[in-house]
Amino acid sequence: MQPAKPVAPRPVVRPSAAADTQVGPPCPNCGTPNRPDRKFCRRCAAPLTPSVEATALPWWRTRWPFRRRVRIGGNGNALRRIIILLLVVALVVAGILLYPLGKSVFQDTLDKVRKPSAITPTGVSASASVADHPPSLADDGLTNTYWGAPKTGDSITFTFGSPFRLVDLIIHTGTSTDPQEFQKEARPTSVDLQVTSKDGKVHEQQVTLNDKPGPQTVVTGVSDAVRVTLVIRDAAGTGAGRHIALAEVEFFKRD
Repeated sequence: MQPAKPVAPRPVVRPSAAADTQVGPPCPNCGTPNRPDRKFCRRCAAPLTPSVEATALPWWRTRWPFRRRVRIGGNGNALRRIIILLLVVALVVAGILLYPLGKSVFQDTLDKVRKPSAITPTGVSASASVADHPPSLADDGLTNTYWGAPKTGDSITFTFGSPFRLVDLIIHTGTSTDPQEFQKEARPTSVDLQVTSKDGKVHEQQVTLNDKPGPQTVVTGVSDAVRVTLVIRDAAGTGAGRHIALAEVEFFKRD
């Protein structure tokens, strides 16, 4: 007799116990329900409450006073808003106050980096003149002719056809560049420079001149100039029968 072939036992299907049924939030990984008190899934062991990575704040939120701080009595937001408002007001006020200074610095910088060019007045007049020495001789391009002022306090005015940026002007005093001829008449040594802009504003500057022949440069830096007046305040070499000689005035604008 051959031994019988062993037969494997048949598997027995056991029904799941009713106690195994759980009600609760599903697992975010496999969807299996879990009790609310569980921290990990009973099936796949995935975390039921995964940590959420904090979103990085923009850079300005990390700077005072925009960064978050511990609230003081529930008034933290109100205090932060007040501080921000005060900062905005301070910036606006500072901008208004510093704008003229910034504009002036910008214009002065352009005056230095750009080459000026000569500009000719469209008209010349004077408060008084001696015979044969009218104010037009102070704008004829010659240094051996001159405007003769009878006394200190007299003025000469140059007008221009259109507004321009007056960078500087060159003044020649006396009757000539020759030293001996230069001494024959009185020479202005102090003048009031008055530059009128197109809006009617007058920019005043006191200028001291050397009592010697040759050009003397006066830096101005006035925008929208339309009229320039020189008022003689003091002179050298005055005396009986002598008048004050102003040989030439040259004007330069910014291109």
